[in-house]
Amino acid sequence: MDRSDRELGMDRPIVRRDFLQGAVIGAAGLAAATLGDAAHALGGPAAAGEYPPARQGMRGSHPGSFEAAHALRDGMPAALESAAESGEERYDLVVVGGGISGLSAAWFYRAAHPDARILIIENHDDFGGHAKRNEITIDGRLLLLNGGTQLIESPTPFSPVAAHLMAQLGVDAEKLSAECDDPALYDRLGLKDGSFFDRETFGADRLVAENLREAAGLTAFLEQAPLSDAARRSVRRIEKDEIDYFRGMPEPAKRDLLSRMSYLEFLTSHVGADPEAIAYYRRKTDVLWGCGIDAVSALDCWGVDLPGFQGLGLKRIATRRMGYTPAGFVATGGSPTFHFPDGNATIARLLVRGLIPGAIPGSTTRDIVTARVDYDALDRAEGQVRIRLNSMALHVRNARLAGKDAAEIFYGASNGEGRLTRVTARNCVLACWNAMIPHLCPELPAAQQAALHKMVKTPLVYTSVGLRNWEAFAKLKVKSVYSPSGYHSLFELNEPVNIGGYHMPRSPAEPTLIRMLRTPAKPGLTEREQHKAGRSELLRTSFETFERETRQQLGRILGPGGFDPARDITAIIVNRWPHGYAPEYNALIDGDTTSDKTPNLIGRVRRGRIAIANSDAGMAAYTDSAIDQAHRAVTELIQA
Repeated sequence: MDRSDRELGMDRPIVRRDFLQGAVIGAAGLAAATLGDAAHALGGPAAAGEYPPARQGMRGSHPGSFEAAHALRDGMPAALESAAESGEERYDLVVVGGGISGLSAAWFYRAAHPDARILIIENHDDFGGHAKRNEITIDGRLLLLNGGTQLIESPTPFSPVAAHLMAQLGVDAEKLSAECDDPALYDRLGLKDGSFFDRETFGADRLVAENLREAAGLTAFLEQAPLSDAARRSVRRIEKDEIDYFRGMPEPAKRDLLSRMSYLEFLTSHVGADPEAIAYYRRKTDVLWGCGIDAVSALDCWGVDLPGFQGLGLKRIATRRMGYTPAGFVATGGSPTFHFPDGNATIARLLVRGLIPGAIPGSTTRDIVTARVDYDALDRAEGQVRIRLNSMALHVRNARLAGKDAAEIFYGASNGEGRLTRVTARNCVLACWNAMIPHLCPELPAAQQAALHKMVKTPLVYTSVGLRNWEAFAKLKVKSVYSPSGYHSLFELNEPVNIGGYHMPRSPAEPTLIRMLRTPAKPGLTEREQHKAGRSELLRTSFETFERETRQQLGRILGPGGFDPARDITAIIVNRWPHGYAPEYNALIDGDTTSDKTPNLIGRVRRGRIAIANSDAGMAAYTDSAIDQAHRAVTELIQA
C-alpha cells in the first residue's frame, strides 16, 4: 500500500466484502452442482448470523445475489428439471421478487383469499428489493440511511389502490412530514447546497454555495465560481433571462420541438451556452434519470423545473420523471412526500409485519423505524406467508396439476445450502425485474419477450458513508455538494427526521451518515445504451475502487473544512444497483410511440396462471407504481 492510500485511510479497519468480478457459474455446472455451493464459491452472501441491514461492504446487488441470474441469461441448462428435487411444497400463490411490488402482491392476494398460503422468493439476503435499509452504529449510536428507494413521492397523486394500502399500513405522508421532519435544522446552521468546481475541468478546486434562483444568490455564486466571463454570462442567461427562443411558435409546437431535442441541444443550439457552462450543467439530470443532459429531452427537463425555459410561456402540466405523456394532461398536483430515515425500506418492513405476525415487533409507523426484524420468523413451516431469502427463481411455467391449471417454479438457494427445488402454486406473480422474465419464462410469445427485453433499468450507486462528525460541512456551510466532474455527482447529509425512538444528529460534533450518488453513464449514447454501458461498469468495479474514490472525493472537497478521510470515515456501504430505477418513456428514443404500444403494456400481459408486476410494468420509477402493478397482476389472476 503506497503512502497516498495510507493517507486516505485505506489501511484502516473497515468491512471490505467483495468478490472476484470476473467469476461466473457455467450453465452446465448450474444443473449438475448445487446452486448454493456455486454461489458460495463466488463469495456468497454475508456470513451467517450477521443482521442483514447492518451488513457493510458491497450491498445492493451483493455477491451471491445475481451470479445464477447471469448464468441463466447465458444459457438455460437442459438438465434443469432432472436436477431439481420434486417439490412437496404447494402454495396458493408464489411471488418471485420480495421488493415492495412483490410484498404488495402477497398483501392483495391474501386480502382476497385470507386463508391462502403464499411463498415469496427473493434473491437478495434481505427483503425490500430496492427499498434497502442501511444501519451503521457509531460510538454506540444507531444511524439509518436508505440504500435504495429514498422517499415517498410521485409527480401525480397516489391511485386509490396505493393510497388505501398506505392507509392500511398507517402511512400518512402529509401528517408524518408535519410531525417528524425538521427541515430548518440545516438552515439554522446556515448550511446551503453547494457546487464543487475541480481544477481539471474549471481551472481551480473551489466549493461554492449556490442559490441560483434568487438574484443576490446568483450574483454571489458567479462571483465565486471559477468560470470565464463567457460562462458566467451563459449561466445568468440560463437561470434568469426570460427569452422566447421560439418566438411566434404555437405552444403545442414548442412542446413537440422540445420533446425531440436533448437538454444539451437546447442549451447549446438555442440558448447559445458557453462550453464551460455546459460542463457545469451536464450532470444536473443524474439524480432523476441516471444519465447526463445529452440523453434527456428538453421537455422532460422543463417538466422538472431545470432552468432556461422561463421565457417560453409554457403552461405547467404534470410529467413523470423520464416519462412525458405526449398528449399532455392537466396537472393535478403530486403526492405528499416523506422520507423515513431508511427511505422506503420502512414501507417494506410495514408490509412484512402485516404479512408475517411476530416477525417485527410493534404496531405503528413510528415504532417500526427502530424495531429489529426476526429473520428466523420469515420462513417458518407453519407460516401462512413465507419469505425465502437468498433464493433465485430460475424457471417458471404453466402446468396442469390434478386436472387444474397451475404454475411450476424452479429455484435454487444462493447461500450454499440445498439443490434446485421445484414448488407448485395455483398462481404466480413475477414481481422481479421485467427484463429477466424472458429468461425465467421462455414460454412467453416472442413479441412479449422482445418487449420485456426493452425494459432497461437505470444503473446507479448509493454509497452510504459513516462519519465521526460533520463539522467540515458546518465549517464550509454546505449540506449537499453537486460535483459535475466527480466520481459521485452528488453527496449530501441525510434528511433531518425524528420519528419514534429515532433522532437525527443535531450537532455537527455528533456522528452522522451521508449519501453519495454515482450514475455510471457513458455520454454520447442514447439513455438506454448509456444504462447498459453503466451496468457493465458497475459489475466490473471492485469495492476497493469505490472506497478509494469515495475517500479521495470527500477528502478533496471537504478537506478545507478540516475533514480527514483516514480519521473521520468509520464505515462505507456501496449499494450497487446495476438494475436500478424502472425504465420510463423517453421521447428521444420512443418518439411517437402511442400509449397503447409501450413495451410495458405488451410485456406485462398475463400468461395462464402467471402474471407480471414490478414498477417496470408501469414504466414509472415510483413506489406507487410498484403497488399499483402488484394490484393489477393479482386482480388479473383472480378474475381469470
